[in-house]
Amino acid sequence: MSEQIENNGMELLKTIANVSGKSGLFRILKPSRAGVIVESLDDKREKSLIGPTARVSVLKDVSIFTDGEEESIALSEVFLKIKEVHGEEIKLAVKGASDKELIEFLSEILPDFDRSKVYVSDIKKIITWFNLLSKYVPELFIAASEEVEEVEADNSTTEEKA
Repeated sequence: MSEQIENNGMELLKTIANVSGKSGLFRILKPSRAGVIVESLDDKREKSLIGPTARVSVLKDVSIFTDGEEESIALSEVFLKIKEVHGEEIKLAVKGASDKELIEFLSEILPDFDRSKVYVSDIKKIITWFNLLSKYVPELFIAASEEVEEVEADNSTTEEKA
């Protein structure tokens, strides 16, 4: 996947975060002296202040460990692969799925993920996060898929000229 696609298509991930100890995802609204003001990505859209001692992980900075040449792959690339394979929503029920089903799910998307560093709980988060983003921030995937189409069109035009 080209770097241009990731930089432009999934740029919205820099405004989405996971807060340790809180379920779900949050849109970062603005920093303040006392922490960060966030809005929950759900139907309630609750705004709250996250203190400066809380562990906030911006999704753009999250990656998945792999066994391949690269030590990890950006979460944004994993999300794009999931979208290609599963479409708008992952039908696998996180709570009812066995560990084996969850591992098989990620193996289908990312065959070389590092099984010693990526836990079942991480796979559950990936599925939950993808479904939340697909439902509440669909423009994330629309922009990314348009970028992919543009780059593919450019590549085919370049190949025709050669």
